[in-house]
Amino acid sequence: MPAKKNSQKTEKKKKGKAASDATATKVPPELLRWKCDLDCLKFETTAEIDPAPGVVGQPTAYEALKFGIECLATGQNVYVRGARGTGRNTMVRQMLNQLQPQSDANRDFCYVHNFNRPDHPRLVTLPPGTAHEFRKEMLSVAEFFEEGLIKSLDGEPYRGERQAIQDRVQEEIKAATEPLEKEIEANGMAMVQVQQGPASQTLVMPVVDGNPVPPEQLKALIADGKAKPEQLTQYEEALPKYQKRMQETGRQVSELIRAATREIRQQMEKVARQLSSQCTSTVLEKFPGEAVKTYIGEVIDDVVENHLQSDEEHRPDFKELYGVNVVLSQEEETLRPVIEENTPSLINLLGTVDPEFGPGGMAVSDYRGIRAGALLQADNGYLVLDVNDVISEPGAWRALMRTLRTGRLEIVPPEMGWMRQTVVTQPEPIPIKVRVILIGDMQTYYQLDHADPDFRELFKVLADFDSELQRDSNGVSQYASVVAGLTASENLPPFHRSAVGALAEHGARIVARRDRLTAKFGRIADIAREAAFLAKDDDAVTDEHVKSAIKRTKARASLPSRKFREMVESQTIMVQTDGEVIGQINGLAVMHSGPLTYGFPARITATIGPGSAGLINIEGRAQMSGSIHTKGFHILGGLMRHLLRTEHPMTFSASLAFEQSYGGIDGDSASGAEIVCLLSALTGIPIKQSMSMTGAIDQHGHLEAIGGVNEKIEGFFDACDYFGLTGDQGVVVPKSNAGDLMLREDVVEACAKGKFHVYAVDNIYDAIELMTGTRAGRPDENGDYPEGSLLAKAHDEVENFWRLTLASPISVAKVASVEESSPSDDDQPISPPSNDPRKQSRRDAESESRFKP
Repeated sequence: MPAKKNSQKTEKKKKGKAASDATATKVPPELLRWKCDLDCLKFETTAEIDPAPGVVGQPTAYEALKFGIECLATGQNVYVRGARGTGRNTMVRQMLNQLQPQSDANRDFCYVHNFNRPDHPRLVTLPPGTAHEFRKEMLSVAEFFEEGLIKSLDGEPYRGERQAIQDRVQEEIKAATEPLEKEIEANGMAMVQVQQGPASQTLVMPVVDGNPVPPEQLKALIADGKAKPEQLTQYEEALPKYQKRMQETGRQVSELIRAATREIRQQMEKVARQLSSQCTSTVLEKFPGEAVKTYIGEVIDDVVENHLQSDEEHRPDFKELYGVNVVLSQEEETLRPVIEENTPSLINLLGTVDPEFGPGGMAVSDYRGIRAGALLQADNGYLVLDVNDVISEPGAWRALMRTLRTGRLEIVPPEMGWMRQTVVTQPEPIPIKVRVILIGDMQTYYQLDHADPDFRELFKVLADFDSELQRDSNGVSQYASVVAGLTASENLPPFHRSAVGALAEHGARIVARRDRLTAKFGRIADIAREAAFLAKDDDAVTDEHVKSAIKRTKARASLPSRKFREMVESQTIMVQTDGEVIGQINGLAVMHSGPLTYGFPARITATIGPGSAGLINIEGRAQMSGSIHTKGFHILGGLMRHLLRTEHPMTFSASLAFEQSYGGIDGDSASGAEIVCLLSALTGIPIKQSMSMTGAIDQHGHLEAIGGVNEKIEGFFDACDYFGLTGDQGVVVPKSNAGDLMLREDVVEACAKGKFHVYAVDNIYDAIELMTGTRAGRPDENGDYPEGSLLAKAHDEVENFWRLTLASPISVAKVASVEESSPSDDDQPISPPSNDPRKQSRRDAESESRFKP
């Protein structure tokens, strides 16, 4: 009996020691929430201070972006990397507006008809601001060709010159034909022109009574006695000789006519070229470039060689044929253009060729349909794009990178063939120089760096936007400057310094990191706008308005949270906040609703017995476990080996599950709670249900930081508050998260009154003692645990399972140890450890459970 009393005293001492340790790890109320010191704000309202001149808290990004804007070296395109709401777009716009980069190399681009290859319009590059003048000049040239040129050729003295040529040729024709005509006439015959269809023919006919008659008619006259037979005989004998001479004379006449025609045409072409050169001389004087000179020469050749003698009905529209399509005119000669394309489709980036629909609906195109895209509009300047918009548009990314790599813009690249099947116009490529500024996030940056080998060569400047600020007086002052700028730009009422302090506290909660404030001022601005709305009838916005705005914002997205609480309150979802249970622990999970996060208690249970299955992840078997959760589960096997160093395989079958979880589960923040639950099931030592636990675990038993710590604590607090705060309830969190705490004021107040507690531990031993009230035990130099400790009992139970296994019919060779889980334990393989720097060391966006009631 005395021994029993001594044992009871010893156990009380052990429990007292555990309680003493628990007290040592309790987080003081003053560390549960950071309070902004308003003394650092040297103003009463923001009306007394100047607005922030630009984006605050991003000095590194500012310098990188400034370099990318001002440095004109090849490949120095800029990737602005950061989270949304950190001021990425604002800084880019402000810097481009403030710096106003100068240029002396702006250009205008035009397309004109290509007479050698009509389907490949010719590019004409001009000095800035002169393209429209060039188009006007060419319109005047076309009008001259359409009206003035033909009239000039028909007028004096050119018409007299042509008439002189015609008269001379007529004399030459007469001289060639007159001797033959006289000879034929002397022999009683005549040369007669006979029209046969569209052509005329010269025939030799006999003359009767002074009139030429055809041979058939002469025969009829002879038969009637009106003509002598000798006439017919004489005609038939002379006809072959005269026909031959007539053919020779006809060829001579034809050659004279052709020569005259050539002479007249040469004379017209010569005159036309003279007149055309006079007409276009002004164009060449104003635009002395080689491209304009070549084009004007082709225009003169075309009008002289192809259209001088065409009638009006078949003459082309010279204004269309010789027109100019101005695709880019940079009127300002000094400033570099800045283009921000919000819809960077392939057509909007490169440009396009608009078709015209002719008879029958057939689509045709020429130089007139060419339209510029954002890349050309930004020539010698800056093109600002959102990277996610670019990569989501088919073909846009490939075309952008090819253009930057080659420096040549193809308005109709090969990949656009499917979009313009009926348009065969292929404009001449345009040499361009453009600085592209891509705005995107970290994940997309690494994806592009991995997938596209040209990316790192073309985007060498990285402007990294931090999502955090130092939580000091300077950081709070920067908040005040931002709010002052917001009130000035949007005509909001001034903010009292208490309101600025409340916004800073909210910024600390958003970032949830020790001594940090969020730099996502987009979220802060949204709260400020709603606070200003609530204070529309007051002189200034106060901290109460800000707090009300925060509550309203969260309440609007709290439907899933409210539904979960209703099911907890109705015991549809079972959550226990008092008593002790073996193999059951309150884990903590989060749910996301847009940028907002809500915490919930999640009941985790474990069962264990002799066997060879090892650890079984029930979520994994049900294909509900994410890769991070699966990894955390497998770490438990390594931790079991570390804690229970047996000389034999650990032979048991144990299963762990998130009870009443009907959606996917991911994240490893429950692994600490899972090992405590497993040890409870193994030893039969109950776990306090008044406590909950969160924290990732490593294979040596260290508790690691997790995300959403504030929301998780508040989720369990709300459940305890509903069932009644007893003073024994609390949450165990990793010690590395202790500085991240920014709890609600009602939670801090409850902790200050001793109604609720937050404990911070850095190892599994302290967590075990807090969750069970039993000494965990620490191994000595031989690896043995103190007698009566929880881990000593766990070691003994594992050995008992081994002995039971040896006594069973199952062959020892077939025993599966805990560390060698069956491949069927998880339907998905374990991913290897990732060294990807994109994954942050903290799991800020971790989602432990996505509940589906």
